[in-house]
Amino acid sequence: MPANSREVMVAGVGMVPFLKPSAGATYDDLGRGAIQLALADAGISYASVEQAYAGYVFGDSCCGQRVVYGAGMTGIPVINVNNNCSTGSTALFLARQAIASGAAECVLAVGFEQMNPGAIGSAYADRPSPFADFDAACDELVDVELPLALRYFGGAGREHMEKFGSTIEDFAKIRAKASRHAAKNPLSVFRTEMTAEEVLGAQVIWPGVMTRPMACPPTCGGAAALLVSRDFAKRHGLDPAVRIAAQAMTTDTPETFETNSMIALVGADMTRRAAQTVYDTAGVGPKDIGVVELHDCFAHNELITYEGLGFCGEGEASRFIADGDNTYGGRIVTNPSGGLLSKGHPLGATGLAQCFELTHQLRGTAEARQVEGVRHALQHNLGLGGACVVTLYEKAVV
Repeated sequence: MPANSREVMVAGVGMVPFLKPSAGATYDDLGRGAIQLALADAGISYASVEQAYAGYVFGDSCCGQRVVYGAGMTGIPVINVNNNCSTGSTALFLARQAIASGAAECVLAVGFEQMNPGAIGSAYADRPSPFADFDAACDELVDVELPLALRYFGGAGREHMEKFGSTIEDFAKIRAKASRHAAKNPLSVFRTEMTAEEVLGAQVIWPGVMTRPMACPPTCGGAAALLVSRDFAKRHGLDPAVRIAAQAMTTDTPETFETNSMIALVGADMTRRAAQTVYDTAGVGPKDIGVVELHDCFAHNELITYEGLGFCGEGEASRFIADGDNTYGGRIVTNPSGGLLSKGHPLGATGLAQCFELTHQLRGTAEARQVEGVRHALQHNLGLGGACVVTLYEKAVV
């Protein structure tokens, strides 16, 4: 992010309750509801919005227009975004760039998803898969027949166990922590607390590696954010308490496929590079972060990401968990929202739901989930295939 770019403020955020696919919610209602909430939160009308970036994965072309038109039809550019599980943060990344570059002063980012039950699969069987190279590398390293995502992240978790001695109990503790946090979040799809023992005793997906609760559920939902320049905020009498201090997006390099590592294949190197860029840009480090919303699509990925974001050294994640440094009273409260594991993971909405949570944390309005004394909040959103977006938010100085 160039040093001379304009300041980008979070003027408003909105999120609708996340739901199971069986609830029958449709993407247009979910996305439109999130936009209306974000506009109300910012205290501005849709007429002020100059551009809109709409993120979703499962849907026909121009679903973004369908959603945004429900808020208003003013002829502005509406850009549809699809970057797998990092789609919502990609929409946010583009919205921030538009303001930082001077192209616009008030931009909407919205994410939504209407998912089906069951494991995610490819929609097209008559053309090369974007995962072909990833699948080939995975086939060399993982000898278990499971749906794609379970093989990838379970394989990465197994590799960490073999290299560093982490255990399935570590993953169970992460899932139990997610449930405790989600119990305080009325927007989460799962709000029932589970103990680590209950997680371990659930349906086995991969013996010794994964039980069912350790994987996030398919979810329907919507979330949105309104970003503005500081000048726009002053002119319109807004007092946004949160600014985006730094942001980075990374994609794969040849090393993803050359290291013979499932941990690398699921994006740990993308995470590490994006986080370091953000820390260097903002002049802060992992020890300055008070709260993080990270991409816990599987408990295994949360453990790996502690190390990728620099919260602990390589191979030290088990100790980080055992010491309680990932929850209230510890060093960095991780996923106070309940994360993808409990809050849910509607792919297009996830990154903007993370933005919603962290904005409220920095405002001091997160109610029962509030982390005290937060000045810097970190967001990590990962999509296989691949893209990783890391965003640093901080309390704005008036």
